[in-house]
Amino acid sequence: MTELPEFWRTEIWHPLVVHFPIALLLVASLFKVLNLFLKGQTWKGGGSVLLLLGIFGVWIAIYTGNLADGIVSRTLCDPTVLEAHENSAYTLAWLFTAAFLLDAASAFKRSKNYVKWLKLIVVILMLIGSGFMVYTGHLGAKLVYQQGAGVYMPSQDCVEFSD
Repeated sequence: MTELPEFWRTEIWHPLVVHFPIALLLVASLFKVLNLFLKGQTWKGGGSVLLLLGIFGVWIAIYTGNLADGIVSRTLCDPTVLEAHENSAYTLAWLFTAAFLLDAASAFKRSKNYVKWLKLIVVILMLIGSGFMVYTGHLGAKLVYQQGAGVYMPSQDCVEFSD
């Protein structure tokens, strides 16, 4: 009789943590874009806080992805998709990290013109990072839904689910 594998396998941690930074960084990008066009304090700090939380999350997602890589790469038919997924994830992580550092630098107000340019550069980096986020997610979906990365495939008669 075939046994079900433990749910809390190493390769499961990545999909469990990766969705938080996706949401945080995309909403942070939206807040930063709105902050460029709307005057007032409503959006001012929210984007920066979400960006910081998203940065922590994206680096944790990369760490868990590297753990999963060693397990799932042996089962893939086309490992080049995994490599592209990993490279794109690193690119977006560095883009958002750079955006955060520039966002933090804008807190040290030297001149209004300087801060305006920094804020614009931050938004541009975050929008490019968001594009990489969509592409990375697309590649991750290809890994899971086309190649079964990290997915347990039950036997044809599903005997492992019976008591």
